[in-house]
Amino acid sequence: LNPLSKQKAQRYEAVKWVMVFAIGVCTGLVGLFVDFFVRLFTQLKFRVVQSSVEECTEKGCLALSLLELLGFNLTFVFLASLLVLIQPVAAGSGIPEIKCYLNGVKVPGVVRLRTVVCKAMGVLFSVAGGLFVGKEGPMIHSGAVVGAGLPQFQSISLRKIQFNFPYFRSDRDKRDFVSAGAAAGVAAAFGAPIGGTLFSLEEGSSFWNQGLTWKVLFCSMAATFTLNFFRSGIQFGSWGSFQLPGLLNFGEFKCSESDKKCHLWTAVDLGFFILMGIVGGLLGATFNCLNKRLAKYRMRNVHPKPKLVRVLESLLVSLTTTVVVFVASMVLGECRQMSSTSHSGNDTLSLQGTSEDVNSSIKTFFCPNETYNDMATLFFNPQESAILQLFHQDGTFSPVTLSLFFLLYFLLSCWTYGISVPSGLFVPSLLCGAAFGRLVANLLKSYIGLDHIYSGTFALIGAAAFLGGVVRMTISLTVILIESTNEITYGLPIMITLMVAKWTGDFFNKGIYDIHVNLRGVPLLEWETEVEMDKLRASDIMEPNLTYVYPHTRIQSLVSILRTTVHHAFPVVTENRGNEREFMKGNQLISNNIKFKKSSILTRAGEQRKRSQSMKSYPSSELRNMCDEHIATEEPPEKEDLLQQMLERRYTPYPNLYPDQSPSEEWTMEERFRPLTFHGLILRSQLVTLLVRGVCYSESQSSASQPRLSHAEMSEDYPRYPDIHDLDLTLLNPRMIVDVTPYMNPSPFAVSPNTHVSQVFNLFRTMGLRHLPVVNAVGEIVGIITRHNLTHEFLQARLRQHYQTI
Repeated sequence: LNPLSKQKAQRYEAVKWVMVFAIGVCTGLVGLFVDFFVRLFTQLKFRVVQSSVEECTEKGCLALSLLELLGFNLTFVFLASLLVLIQPVAAGSGIPEIKCYLNGVKVPGVVRLRTVVCKAMGVLFSVAGGLFVGKEGPMIHSGAVVGAGLPQFQSISLRKIQFNFPYFRSDRDKRDFVSAGAAAGVAAAFGAPIGGTLFSLEEGSSFWNQGLTWKVLFCSMAATFTLNFFRSGIQFGSWGSFQLPGLLNFGEFKCSESDKKCHLWTAVDLGFFILMGIVGGLLGATFNCLNKRLAKYRMRNVHPKPKLVRVLESLLVSLTTTVVVFVASMVLGECRQMSSTSHSGNDTLSLQGTSEDVNSSIKTFFCPNETYNDMATLFFNPQESAILQLFHQDGTFSPVTLSLFFLLYFLLSCWTYGISVPSGLFVPSLLCGAAFGRLVANLLKSYIGLDHIYSGTFALIGAAAFLGGVVRMTISLTVILIESTNEITYGLPIMITLMVAKWTGDFFNKGIYDIHVNLRGVPLLEWETEVEMDKLRASDIMEPNLTYVYPHTRIQSLVSILRTTVHHAFPVVTENRGNEREFMKGNQLISNNIKFKKSSILTRAGEQRKRSQSMKSYPSSELRNMCDEHIATEEPPEKEDLLQQMLERRYTPYPNLYPDQSPSEEWTMEERFRPLTFHGLILRSQLVTLLVRGVCYSESQSSASQPRLSHAEMSEDYPRYPDIHDLDLTLLNPRMIVDVTPYMNPSPFAVSPNTHVSQVFNLFRTMGLRHLPVVNAVGEIVGIITRHNLTHEFLQARLRQHYQTI
């Protein structure tokens, strides 16, 4: 390398590290913003409602308290729905969309600035509005948007602001930054930087390069510590003490000092944990099945209607949730005794703030002194506090309360996921599972008499089992939960539970995110194909009807091809004609194409000749004879066309079709499949850029007179290349010719027609391709493979055809 390019490469790498750090910090700040306002609004709401409930209990005006609560919740949810109307992609958790994006599918508007604004604002209102949603899922989406937008230094929403920042002008770079941003989102949400990195690796990226791992981890660390620094400062006023790692804090699991027999978990408990994993998998599968039915119903009946209907649906869900919460707390709660240990253990634990939080968030609605209402304690708190209650509250919750709470929460959160507000699924699943785990512990303690068990552990395992059953993540979820509990001894139980939950759930259906991806009909590529798909070859699944361009093509043809198709890339080909001599005479366009083809084929013949020359030095006489014969046939006197010999085919000569005629509908089968020598691929964006910049030459000139564009000029408009329909055709002369050879990719990945589908799939998936030409032994293109040809449904259909033809 010359020193200049080495310096350039080092600068590029340095800029990358700076960008990754900036993405982490910004994601942390988005998390801080969401957390701060959710906390503010929720405290405001509960303060007003609680004082009103306490007054009205004596005066008998509880209907007023309910109206106050409804007023708050409906207003917040209405605002959240309005934000989603502005940017529909902001609905839901955003994880399915980001999964698609990282898999290589372009989802419109998914990483725009407007999306992240609507997402962050919307999730803060939907969580404060008392819906059963979490703010953690949307953090992943927000991080991904920050990752996509920040290194570009430009945004469609802020067109006026333009920086000249020439780096990272490609899809590959952008995708790398999006995976870093998504990881930072997880890290900020759970205070789990390693979990975030693994999430990005397991759920997100389809193509992972080694250099990315370290950068993604650095990005996650930056996000976690930014959030930690500011939250510790704002909430405790102790700047720089780092005591609140993520948005979701599980508190510290430890036995009280006085209890010597207590253990967090023992070998006996593992058996129960495995059973809980199975039940969690079944519950998760049920949740996903119900949610899928609901989503299909919404697609049929809600989405086609005017947009206002979606807002009304969100308000209906909010209304139902609020009424259920209020009535359940008033009618179904039991008054439980405060346990004595929680007071004595308070001094030792006040540093963590967990036990204090736990006891301060107890609600005493309708209960006499020294007792508390267990249902209200779960429902009238932010979800994080309710999870802490289930994990750490020494006081008990009655089995009836826990069962009812679980049932209501399960049904309502299932109904809520999928309405048009930004909503996460992690926290509702954790809370639901924690109630289930706590219920199991309760039953074991009171009915089977197992006194040694620690309820908090069972609540945590229940949460893991249910969440694992819903989202079906393994490695990343294990690490996220271990990092959130700060307790490495929980590694084994969490891992076993999650594995069992995943296997049980997979027996019935897919994870919730995959279900939503499938419902949208996105061509997502799995990790690998099924074994039986290897009965198929590349020729069985490729698209044989090609739309192609010639190395030298008239503007007229290019415009008509671009306007009548939506393909993203076109093969550059020349035809193998028998009667080329007559063609060469009259038309400069055709002779240019034939010259280009001859030069490329002659270089191949030259290579062959060099190779046989070098083999002559071999001592073996047979080899030498073989080479000599070979050369005799290779170099005939020039009277017969060399090309003619190499490509002597069984085809009859074709009708006189000029290369500037684009493939038309009226062609016969033979015309459509005439042999085409493959030279390279050119992208739609490149063709449009060439037309916009007027890169062409006229018939009277030679192709050398065509202006040349540099790589920087070609990629200047990234990621918004001009559209062919916006092109002003009056500025173009249709008879001019474009020479695309300097801009095409002359050596794209290609496969032979006999390649097994699994090999095609692995190449496509690991290299992050969008187009894969199928080229036969003599260098002719016979078809092209895109994502759609590799989706599960398409392959299944082709396999059925294959069996029928046998």
